[in-house]
Amino acid sequence: MQTDKDYRVPHLTTALRGPLLELESQILKNSIAIERWFRKQWLIHRPPITCSVDLRNSGFKLAAIDTNLFPAGFNNLNPSFMSLCIQAAQASMSAINPKCDKVLIIAESHTRNEKYFASLNQLATIFMRAGYDVRVGSLREDLTDVETISLENGQTLSLHPLQRQEDVIHIDDFRPCVILLNNDLSNGAPDILQDIKQRIYPPLSLGWSERTKSQHFSHYQSVVNEFSQLINIDPWFLNPLFRASGDIDFMAKEGLETLAKKVDDLLTQIKKKYQACNIDKTPYVIIKADSGTYGMAVMRVNSADEVLAINRKQRTHMSTAKGKRNVTQVIIQEGVYTFETIGEENAVAEPVVYMIGTHVLGGFYRVHKNRGEDENLNSPGMHFEPLAFDESCNNPSVEQDPDHSQNRFFAYGVVARLALLAAAREINGVTE
Repeated sequence: MQTDKDYRVPHLTTALRGPLLELESQILKNSIAIERWFRKQWLIHRPPITCSVDLRNSGFKLAAIDTNLFPAGFNNLNPSFMSLCIQAAQASMSAINPKCDKVLIIAESHTRNEKYFASLNQLATIFMRAGYDVRVGSLREDLTDVETISLENGQTLSLHPLQRQEDVIHIDDFRPCVILLNNDLSNGAPDILQDIKQRIYPPLSLGWSERTKSQHFSHYQSVVNEFSQLINIDPWFLNPLFRASGDIDFMAKEGLETLAKKVDDLLTQIKKKYQACNIDKTPYVIIKADSGTYGMAVMRVNSADEVLAINRKQRTHMSTAKGKRNVTQVIIQEGVYTFETIGEENAVAEPVVYMIGTHVLGGFYRVHKNRGEDENLNSPGMHFEPLAFDESCNNPSVEQDPDHSQNRFFAYGVVARLALLAAAREINGVTE
């Protein structure tokens, strides 16, 4: 396990900091009003139990670009923040079921990745140390008995096959009060979880077989607009512009002309914002599957012509998402540069913020030595660097420069919580 002194602090390109420092200054200046606003929002919208948010920091824009309700990187968090994780787990579980003492975590079925199991083990450990009896269950059809998985750190993780009696999920005599999904249900919600008595978080309808990124970013856009009025900023500095594609079939080349038109419209809108803000960079967009994760079915384009000229290899890449699901809808999202680099090699980095309930736990930097400032970093070859701060940065210091690490992470935590609130509104929309 690394120690705090091993962590490296990413560097933000100085020449491009101006607008971001203004944004961060506004966030710091209004920190009390921001916390009051969030507190009132959480009274109305219950947040998901677990959530991670990918951010991009361009020096002129700080925006959430993806929100994951089934995060799989708990093993990458700074171990110094375990006490905060425990408090967050206790608070979030008490809010949904004060009498709960048994928690079932349902794992992904498709992977044998040891790092995923390390994350799952860390998540289970957080809730166990918070005082809950925890089991990790699996939906794998081939799992008929407990499977023990050995981890790199010498620990083990036990996977249990699920059982059902009438409308109750159980593992032998273990009957959980709350079921926590760490399986994104890309292939749909299985029958064993349908119409059960226990509460499932997040709801089955928030799995990737039904949820869409464009739906989430519609909520995020509304949240950012409200927040921006609160602190008097242009919402564009926090919000990646986007379009939903409509039906598309990459292999049959159906819907490409409509996609190209939407790409052109979005690039035109971004270009106008760049010109208005005196940003001397080339606008680009990211096209990605409207449902799914793992960085699959993602492409970057600078023009509508690139969409029309897409070759067979690219069409094959874009046509299939996780679980071999066909991609029939995409989201066209404003590309946000990342001007954060790390290490002597100046590897490109982007922050990922982790939360349990309303609590920001910390996070890590996704780092890729072979990708550029305008490329998707969630791809083979990436690695992670834990956030390098000496203490929890939920309390900013107005006496420090906005670029100080404590204040920078506070700004990251604010933007991540905006995405968390958008996810909460999604959940409320399907459970009301």
